[in-house]
Amino acid sequence: MKSGGVTDMKSFFTEMFTIIAYSGRTQAAILLGMIGFIVINLAGNYYPSEFQLSGYMAPLTEVIKEKLLHRYDKAAWGVLFSFWWLAVKFYRKDRKKMWR
Repeated sequence: MKSGGVTDMKSFFTEMFTIIAYSGRTQAAILLGMIGFIVINLAGNYYPSEFQLSGYMAPLTEVIKEKLLHRYDKAAWGVLFSFWWLAVKFYRKDRKKMWR
């Protein structure tokens, strides 16, 4: 048994990509995470840009826009990391199934 060589890393990546290739749930979780991240960021850029206060509240418009952008950004990263965590969970389950 070789330890720490290129063949170990090569076999690790071969195993990882094989499991991902056969695991539809893992693929779906990775894809949904990326799609959710992009969609939430696009919505976060569109909706606050349309936001406008009038009258004596007008000076608060920019402050509120920044808060909304920050919340959309946090939500997008949360969706991405949550789905990727789910993908890791599915990967581990499918790896155990494959090695049984």
